Amino acid sequence: MVLGIGGLRALHEVNYHPTVHHMNEGHSAFMALERILVAMERHQMSFLDGLELTRSSNLFTTHTPVPAGIDVFSSELMDRYFSFYFPKLGISWMDFLNIGWQTGTPKGDGFSMAVCAINLSSHCNGVSKLHAKVSREMWKDLYQGFHAEEVPIKSVTNGVHHRSYISKEMSQLYDRYLGPKWLQPPAGEQVWQRAESIPSEELWRTHERRRERLVAFSRKRLVDQLKSRGAPPSEIQAANEVLNPETLTIGFARRFATYKRATLIFKDLDRLIRILTNKDRPVQLIVAGKAHPQDEPGKQYIMDMVALYRDPRLSRHIVFIENYDVNVARYLVQGVDVWLNNPRRPLEASGTSGMKAAANGVLNLSILDGWWDEAFTPEVGWAIGHGEEYKDKDRDYQDQVEANALFELLEKEVVPLFYNRSNDGLPRGWIEKMKHCLAKLTPVFNTDRMVAEYHETFYNPGNERYRTLSANNRQRARDLAKWLNMVRTAWPNIRIEDIESDVSSAHHVGEDIPVRVKLFLERLQPQDVLVQVLVGRVGSDDQIIGGRLIELQFVERQGDRCVFSGAIRLNTSGRIGFAVRVLPSHHDLVSPVLVRLVHWARPV
Repeated sequence: MVLGIGGLRALHEVNYHPTVHHMNEGHSAFMALERILVAMERHQMSFLDGLELTRSSNLFTTHTPVPAGIDVFSSELMDRYFSFYFPKLGISWMDFLNIGWQTGTPKGDGFSMAVCAINLSSHCNGVSKLHAKVSREMWKDLYQGFHAEEVPIKSVTNGVHHRSYISKEMSQLYDRYLGPKWLQPPAGEQVWQRAESIPSEELWRTHERRRERLVAFSRKRLVDQLKSRGAPPSEIQAANEVLNPETLTIGFARRFATYKRATLIFKDLDRLIRILTNKDRPVQLIVAGKAHPQDEPGKQYIMDMVALYRDPRLSRHIVFIENYDVNVARYLVQGVDVWLNNPRRPLEASGTSGMKAAANGVLNLSILDGWWDEAFTPEVGWAIGHGEEYKDKDRDYQDQVEANALFELLEKEVVPLFYNRSNDGLPRGWIEKMKHCLAKLTPVFNTDRMVAEYHETFYNPGNERYRTLSANNRQRARDLAKWLNMVRTAWPNIRIEDIESDVSSAHHVGEDIPVRVKLFLERLQPQDVLVQVLVGRVGSDDQIIGGRLIELQFVERQGDRCVFSGAIRLNTSGRIGFAVRVLPSHHDLVSPVLVRLVHWARPV
C-alpha cells in the first residue's frame, strides 16, 4: 500500500501526473486501484469507466516464474486494510476481491498481487523470451478458452547499465579501439563490432590486471572475515596466500535461492578437487551471495560451503566472500575468467550478472535459462545441457546429470582452452571468444536497448491510447466501458448456429476451401465481433496441432442472424482440420483476448 497507493499519491503531491504507469513485479499493483479511484474522483467517472481509462496505459512486468515468490494475501488481511477503501470504488466486497483472487496458490487461496496487476493492465511482459513463454503457460488459466501462446504476455529481455559495471581499465580500452560512441546510446552492433580489432595482447593484459586486483581484493576480504571471527594468526596468515593471480578463475555470485543451485559444482567433490588442484592446469573458485532471512535451505547452502572451504585440499583454491554487495559484484564481474550460472531451467526469469561479466569480456558457462537461452552461441561461451526441463520428482537426477555436464565442460573445453597458449604466451582461442562475446552480446544486453524496447513496445503506445481515451472529457473511455458491459451481458446468448464448408472430398495443396458461418448475435452488431478460423494439422486425438488463424468477413444479415465468410488456403498436405471461434471486437481494445470472452465451435 505504501509503494502502490502512497507512491502514486506522492507523485501527485509534487504535481507530477504521468500518463503511463509501469508496475515492476506485483508489489506495486495497488497503484492501479488508486489510479481508478483518482479518475473517479477527478473526472466523475464510474469504476468501470475509470478502469478502462487507466488500464489502457498500465504495464505490468512479471519478474518470477516461481509461484511461491508472488505476494498472496488472505481475505482477512485484505479486509483489515481495505474495508475503508473499497467502498470508494463503488463496487461490492466480492467484486473487489475478485480483482486479484486466485485459488490453489502455493500460499493458499487469496488476493494475488500478480493477478491484480494482470487484470488491471493492458500490457504485460516477462523479462526474457523464455520467461515470457513460461509466464504465458503460468497464467493461461486466467484466459479460459485461449491457447497458452495467445496469452497477452510479451517479452523485454533485461539489460545492464554498462558504466556501472565495466572496469575503468576496460573502459579506457574501449575508448581507444571502439571510440567514444560506445558510451552513447544506442551503441549498436556496428560500434561493438570493433571489439574484434582490439589487439589480443592488449586485451589479455588488461584482463589479467583485473584478475590480479580481484585476487588481492579477495585475500583482503578473507583476512577481514577471519579477524572478525577471532581466527588464530596462522589461519589469517594463510589467507594472504590463497588464490593465484595467474590461475583460471571462476566466479559464482547471486542470491542463494535453492533453484539457483549454488552447491551444484560440489556435487562430485573428488572430481572437483582434481580439477581445482591440477598442478599443470589449476582452477580457482570465488563465491559470494546472500540468502533471504527466511530462506532456511538457502542459508544452509552457505553453511555447507563455508564448511567445504575449510577442507585443506580446497582452502587455497576457493574463497567465499561474505556480505555480498554491489562493490563485491563489480570486482567479480570485472576480474573472473568464467561466470558460472546453473539454475534449474526454467526458473531463472532473466539473470543479469552474466551480462555484467560479458561486458568485461568474461565468458559465461551457464544453463540455457533466462537471458542465456537466447544469447548463447558456441562462439561466446558454453551451455550446460541442451535446454532440457525436468519434473520436480526428478530433481536429484537432474542435479546429477547437469553436474556431470558441468564437469565435462570444465575438463574438456574450458580448462584446456584457457591454458592452451601460443608461442607468445597468449591463450589465443580464449581471447577470440572474449572478442566475440563483446561484439555480439554487449550491444544487445544493455539498458539502452531495454529502455528503448519498453518505450517502443509499451510506453509510447500506452501514452497515445491514454490520450485518445481522455479526449472530449474521457468520452471514449466511457463509451468503451459501456460497450464492454453490453458485450458481457449479451455474450452468454450468442451462438454459432451453422458452418458450411466442403470437407467431404479430398483437396489439394494450394486450394482455397470456402467457409461460411452463421451467427446469432442477440443485440450485438457484426462489427462487435471477430470471427476466426483456426486451421492446422489434426493429431491422433482429433485436436488441431498449432495452426494459424484466418479472419472471416461479414457478408450479409439473414433476419436476426449474421453470416461471415472466407476461405482456407491449404498450405500443407495431410489430415487438416479447422475450428471456428468468435471474440469481441472494438477499435479501442488493445487485444480481444484481454476481454477473456470466446465462443468455440467444434473442430471440423
